[in-house]
Amino acid sequence: MVKKHTTAGLLVLFLSATLGGQAIAQKPAPAGHWVSAWAAALYAPNPMPGIAAEPVINDKTIRMIVRPSIGGQRLRVRFSNELGSAPLTIASARIALTADGSKIQMATDRALTFGGSPRIAIPAGAPAFSDPVDIAVKPFAEVSVSIYLPGPAPATSIHGQALHDAYVSGPGDLTPKADLPGAETKQTWYFLSGIDLWAPAGNAAIVAFGDSITQGYGAKNASYIDYPTQLAQRLAAQGITTLAVVNQGISGNRILHDLAGANALARFDRDVLSLPSVTHLIVLEGINDITFPHIMLPGANAVATSNDGPFKSQFVSADELIAGLQQIIARARAHGIKVLGATIMPCEGVNTYSEEGEAVRQAVNQWVRTSHAFDGVIDFDRLIRDPNHPAKMRAEYDSGDHVHPGAAGYKAMADYIPLELLRGEKKNQHTGTK
Repeated sequence: MVKKHTTAGLLVLFLSATLGGQAIAQKPAPAGHWVSAWAAALYAPNPMPGIAAEPVINDKTIRMIVRPSIGGQRLRVRFSNELGSAPLTIASARIALTADGSKIQMATDRALTFGGSPRIAIPAGAPAFSDPVDIAVKPFAEVSVSIYLPGPAPATSIHGQALHDAYVSGPGDLTPKADLPGAETKQTWYFLSGIDLWAPAGNAAIVAFGDSITQGYGAKNASYIDYPTQLAQRLAAQGITTLAVVNQGISGNRILHDLAGANALARFDRDVLSLPSVTHLIVLEGINDITFPHIMLPGANAVATSNDGPFKSQFVSADELIAGLQQIIARARAHGIKVLGATIMPCEGVNTYSEEGEAVRQAVNQWVRTSHAFDGVIDFDRLIRDPNHPAKMRAEYDSGDHVHPGAAGYKAMADYIPLELLRGEKKNQHTGTK
């Protein structure tokens, strides 16, 4: 018995000394929390006529350029295999400030680890955070995230029409290289879904949730004319540097049906609720639900009707769209997020326009304006429409396709949002340790 007590006592002393030593070695974490500073809404590629399928990635290095809207000294990177059906192996990952093109500023280059390991196998259907890494990032500074995929890795979780080119090179692990000369350029982010910054209490994120109009369709590479980026720049210009604006738009996305990514209701948890410190949500969705049933495939008979189109069975009513928006409101508020509803903008002149669809748009917009269901309303329709022909966009805001704004239109949208709607009590701060 004496021996047992002695062994137990020694074990207690050993554990106390070990844990005590660790506690002494660790510095107290500064007060703060993680804030989503940049994110991309990922989706599984859906091959469409005339669009090449994404190839399987094998023994390649991918360098992707992103642009957080707030700054900080410590960050973590979120990777995603949430749409994959098999484990995704990242054999090496690094982060650095961007110099030019695929070049990085070598003095800022940092290795990313996962539980202390440089390698991770992300299970199918799962995300993965890197360990926190110290690197000084200024607001709107371009950051390069490089990953090496030993492969074969199907491109299951991507964001096409990205705001900046990515660089695909190989064979081999080239993540530590200062440059990737001869790399293939792709306007796509692969398996990269977010960057969080450690920030003081009071910092928060605003999510812009929508389709191609939110994504910034038509923007030239690295021009950053999308309205969420221009809203973030407007906030910064007024000295409001504590609010990040995160763009979670997907071109072609719909509220009620899949195709260009999962429908908005299905992707909402991943693309909004999973982001840290979100306090406000701007919802601009619905135009694709209205117009897609009138899409005709290339080569269709000139006298064909929408009854012959590939989405002919996916007509939606105003009541159905309103019910979808009500679901978004309820789910966001359950997490303390204030929801700002944006009216659907006009599109007469596009070949999928119809009087039936216009009636649905008008009915949904009337509900957005008058129901008091949202915490605030942003009447983009009133801003963008031609006052003499309300079903059409103003010519000065039209990109030329009659549904997407051009640079001036995106800027007008960013400038139109009342900033007081983005202030107020921050109810959804995610706290923790670094």
